[in-house]
Amino acid sequence: MNLSTSEHLFAEYQRQRTRRWFFKECGLGLGSVALGALLGRAQAAAPTGNPFTPKPAPHFARAKRVIYLFMAGAPSHLELFDHKPALAKWDGKLPPAELLKGYRSAFINPNSALMGPRFKFARHGQSGTELSELLPHTASIADEIALVKSLHTDAFNHAPAQIFMNTGSTQFGRPSFGAWTTYGLGSETSDLPAYVVFSTGRNGTSGGASNWGCGFLPTDYQGVQFRNAGDPVLYLSNPKGVDDTIQRGSLQTLARLNRQRLDVVGDPEIATRINAFEMAYRMQSSAPELMDLSKESRATLDMYGAEPGKGSFATSCLLARRLVERGTRFVQIFHEAWDQHSNLSADIAQNCRDTDRASAALVKDLKQRGLLDDTLVIWGGEFGRTPMVQGGTDGRDHHPNCFSIWMAGGGIKPGLTLGESDDFGFNVTKDPVHVHDLHATLLHLLGFDHEKLTHRFQGRDFRLTDVHGTVVNSLLA
Repeated sequence: MNLSTSEHLFAEYQRQRTRRWFFKECGLGLGSVALGALLGRAQAAAPTGNPFTPKPAPHFARAKRVIYLFMAGAPSHLELFDHKPALAKWDGKLPPAELLKGYRSAFINPNSALMGPRFKFARHGQSGTELSELLPHTASIADEIALVKSLHTDAFNHAPAQIFMNTGSTQFGRPSFGAWTTYGLGSETSDLPAYVVFSTGRNGTSGGASNWGCGFLPTDYQGVQFRNAGDPVLYLSNPKGVDDTIQRGSLQTLARLNRQRLDVVGDPEIATRINAFEMAYRMQSSAPELMDLSKESRATLDMYGAEPGKGSFATSCLLARRLVERGTRFVQIFHEAWDQHSNLSADIAQNCRDTDRASAALVKDLKQRGLLDDTLVIWGGEFGRTPMVQGGTDGRDHHPNCFSIWMAGGGIKPGLTLGESDDFGFNVTKDPVHVHDLHATLLHLLGFDHEKLTHRFQGRDFRLTDVHGTVVNSLLA
C-alpha cells in the first residue's frame, strides 16, 4: 500500500515519540536521570566500531577456531562407533523388560524386537579405536580423534534435539555455540563473516536457522549461510550502471544516516546494519577468491573428493579449511541425511560414502598445514538410534540415552575412546557426558569459563550451559 507524504511524516512522528523522548522532552528531572541511564546502557550495547575485533580469551586457549561437522538426522552409533556383538545374539528377540523400565520412544513401541548391528567393526591405529567398516577414511585418522561413546541428551525429536545440541536449550531463541564463540572471541578477518554455515544434505535442518542463530545477542553474531557452489551469497555483483564510485558513495551516505539514527535511539541493531553493509561490500572481492578452488592442487581436491563448481559435503569441507585459513572463527556444515527409520543399511552406507572421505581429509589437511593444533573439529549428530528395530526389518528410531561423536585438534586428547554403554548400546554405563558437559568442555578449550561467558537478558545472566555443565578433563590433551 502506498502512503502519502503526510502519512509518512506522521509515522515518523510516532516513531520519534518514544519513552526516551518522553523523559527527555517533558522536563521531568528524574526522567532526565533515567534517560541518561537508559541511553548509557543502550550505547554500551550498540558498538559503532567493528564487533568482531579479535578479543583475547580470558584463560589459556587451546583452540582458536572451530569447524563443526553436524550430522543432522542422527547417525546410528550402533552401525558406526559402538560395536555390540551381544546385540547380534539378540537379533529378532524382545528386549529384557528391565531395559525398558520408564523408557519413552519417539515413534515405535519400545517393546519392539531388537536388531543386531548391520556392519563389521575392526580396531585401527596404535590407539586401537574400534570403528565400522563404513568408515575406512575415519579409520585412517583413528590416532588423531577422540571418540566419545557416552554422550546423552534431553530431547528425542529432531528439531528440539538439534537446537539443544547447538544452543544448550530445547526452546527457540537462545544463542548458538557459534554465536557465543564469536561474541567472546571476535574474528580474525574483516573481509569474511566470523561465523559461516553450509547446508549439504538432502533437506534443510529440522531446527532451521535457530541452529546457528544469535538469540538475544546482537544480530552481528548469527551464522551467515553460504552456498557451496557459485557465489556463496546471492547478489554480490553490482547491477548494470553501478560502479565502485557510486556504490562507495551510497554506502557512506547510508552509514552516515544510520549513525545519526543510532545516536538518537541507541538501537544495537542499527550498528549491526552498518557493519553488515560494510561486510557485504568487502565480500564482493573476498568471497569470489574464497570460492575459487583453481589454486588448490589436484592432490588436495582428490583427497577431499571435491569437484570445483559442484556443491557437496566434500566441497564444503575444503571451503571450511580455506575459511579458517583466512580468519573465520567458526564454520559449521549441516548434513541432514541420517534419519534412517527404514532402509538403514543402504542409506547409512551412502551417507558414509558422502561424508567419510572429506571428514578425514579435513583433519589431515589441517594437520599438514599446521592448523590442527588450534582448530577444534567436531563430528556428530543430535542423538543416537534405538537397538530396537523400526520400519519392518531395517530401521532404528530416535534414541537420546546414548550416542557417539568424535573430535580432533584444538586441545582434544588424540587416540582416546571415552565412555561405554551396556551390551545393547541403550544406556551409558561408564563416563557419561551430557550435552551441557560437552559445551562446557568446548568453551574451556576456547579459553572460557562456561559459567562466566554470559549475556544479560530480561534481568538474568544467560549462558550456553544454562545452569549445568562440567568440564570433561579426561578429553583434554
